[in-house]
Amino acid sequence: MSHFISPAAALWLPLDQEKLVLSRMPVTRVVRLTLLLTALTSLAPIAAQESQLVVRRLEFSGNNAIPDEVLASAISTTNSSWFARSGLVRWLGLGAKRYFDPQDFRRDVVRLGVLYKRSGYYEAAIDTLVRRTPEDVYITFTINEGQPIVVTSFSVTGLDSLRERWRELALQDLPLQQGDPFNRYAMQASADTITRRLHDHGYPSATVFTGFEANTPARTASVALEVAPGSRVSIGRITVVGAQRIDSSLVRKLLVARPGRRYSQEELFQSQRNLYESDLFRFVSVNIDSAKFQPNSDSVPLLVQVNEGKRRRVRGGLGYATNDCFRGSLGWTSRDFLGGGRILDLTSRISKVGVGAPLDWGLADNICGASRDDSVGSAKANFYLGASVRRPAFLSPNNAITFSVFGERRSEYKVYLRQETGASIALTRTTPRRRSPLSLTYTVSYGRTEATAQSFCSFFNACTADVIEPLRQNRVLATITASGNFPRVNSQIDPTRGSIASLELTHSSTYIGSSYLQQFTRFVGGMSWYRPLSRNTVLSWRVRGGAIFSPTLDVASGTGAFIPPEQRFYAGGSNDVRGFDRNELGPVVYVVPQSHVDTASARGRAIDPDSVRVAATGGNTLAIANVELRVPSPILSSRLRLAAFVDAGGVWQRGPNERTAVIRVTPGVGLRVATPLGPARLDVAYNPYRLQPGALFQFDRSGNLLPVDGQGSYVLPRSRKFAIHIAIGQPF
Repeated sequence: MSHFISPAAALWLPLDQEKLVLSRMPVTRVVRLTLLLTALTSLAPIAAQESQLVVRRLEFSGNNAIPDEVLASAISTTNSSWFARSGLVRWLGLGAKRYFDPQDFRRDVVRLGVLYKRSGYYEAAIDTLVRRTPEDVYITFTINEGQPIVVTSFSVTGLDSLRERWRELALQDLPLQQGDPFNRYAMQASADTITRRLHDHGYPSATVFTGFEANTPARTASVALEVAPGSRVSIGRITVVGAQRIDSSLVRKLLVARPGRRYSQEELFQSQRNLYESDLFRFVSVNIDSAKFQPNSDSVPLLVQVNEGKRRRVRGGLGYATNDCFRGSLGWTSRDFLGGGRILDLTSRISKVGVGAPLDWGLADNICGASRDDSVGSAKANFYLGASVRRPAFLSPNNAITFSVFGERRSEYKVYLRQETGASIALTRTTPRRRSPLSLTYTVSYGRTEATAQSFCSFFNACTADVIEPLRQNRVLATITASGNFPRVNSQIDPTRGSIASLELTHSSTYIGSSYLQQFTRFVGGMSWYRPLSRNTVLSWRVRGGAIFSPTLDVASGTGAFIPPEQRFYAGGSNDVRGFDRNELGPVVYVVPQSHVDTASARGRAIDPDSVRVAATGGNTLAIANVELRVPSPILSSRLRLAAFVDAGGVWQRGPNERTAVIRVTPGVGLRVATPLGPARLDVAYNPYRLQPGALFQFDRSGNLLPVDGQGSYVLPRSRKFAIHIAIGQPF
């Protein structure tokens, strides 16, 4: 009686039983079994060794039609991170290692072949070059794409029932066109594009069927899309589910899609965004009520599902900034306040903690050293206390109205300190399709602006107490501000493609309640563009300008208008012309104590530059232009980017005390580090210029400012030619 035992089973037999079985077998079988066991035991270490090989390089060669990124995403084999691939630092053990799987690698060759065939390249041949070491593997996919199959006929049928304009819109800029390689993904994308456009124009049942005929030897293909548009319908009954505390009528008011309107899938998305942006709900879904929808009906029912957010929310934050030192915020929000979906928001902020009274902890001599030269803005702690009530769906689902009361103290570095209380009413509209915010705000406040005497009187030949004091008194400031922001970018935090435009117009006059000393019209606008030159390489540029118009100032007669320091233009810093420190670019004046002037005159020497203080006075005209190129870093390219930039701009004064327009150009380089809050950046800019010429004033014993050089020709030399800025977020 003979027995057959597989080699695998023999391996699991007890030793005595294994000997018994082998003794009963013929000699030839024993020899064959021995050879098989030897082969299996020799292959096992090889397989184990290959499974531990680290992929140190993964490259593609010969591909033109399909980029490397698409090919890499289509296969399972993955390149290791830079730290795991670099020969200089790999011994540290940092970075993610990707291991080589022979079976997945063989499947990857098939995957790439399928990808090329579905992209129209039926003759594509995929070859591989694999170099192994005891620990690593280096892989190159060599591709011979061959000639593609070309779409020689492309037709779309079934749109005859639509208006001619709608037919043109449905077929405009389809991903697949006649003359293109026969790409099945592009064919399906074209069908989906037509379907989506029909859904947006009232055809919720629209379906597009794809068909093709390919002649491989002739390298030609015919593509036909057949459209079944269905019936054009309007919005019918709307059912709201999930609203408990909030009235369902408010949910309906926030919907762009209303009963009787033409059905549009885009309007369903807009309605969903409006509900989310109301801050009343944490989950929203606006869709067709499929259980009640009849395909042949002339109306379509909608089902709105909502999940209400928590009624109250507390938020807070702590931070540190170079000029603000330590700062914090605390807020409280009540949703559906007094019904009607109103949002009550209580907000508080404080900054200059550690350097400003009454919270001066003496930090100006160490970690808050940037505030030592700011005797105006850092003299007191900044704060904001405000309460606002926002009403969504005001006259339209895209409108909101907000009432606010506030009290604040704010400052600008080395320029002014403004303290005021006031109220405002703001009407905000978000455009339905582009989601661009537009606002119109009326604000009235009562307060005063503290600034250096030279900031108030920079355009006079003398500044005495009787001239300065009227400008420092508490006055009413009333403004109407219209603003708009038009983003067309792929990311609000770190844009790489698109553009952003912004406009703002502010008007203040006695007709709307402002003081007669504070009448002006202020306009500022800007435009930024972002263009990718290659993957992770972005060229961006911006232009920004502004102008302020006001009546001629005549303080001596007690009439006229005065542009408050907080409304003037200032430049220089991390977000405009980076070759200058904050507010350093533009008109300036210089002040020196009278004792230093007398000492210098007695000795026949020039005034000691160390005794001269600089004050930015601002201007009524602003012009800024920036160009920046961002490229991936040679190391850690997914997290680090390098930048090269050129900034140009200036601030000057028009009018009776006109100052010559001075434009400065400062180049520089920078480093960008990706963070969840946006890129953290370090910029170093070169500035070969001196500070602008300005009037030199001296303080007399009575505290009045008298001109030492009233011609405005004094210039204080700069102590350094490089400016360094650290900030979060892109400069524009």
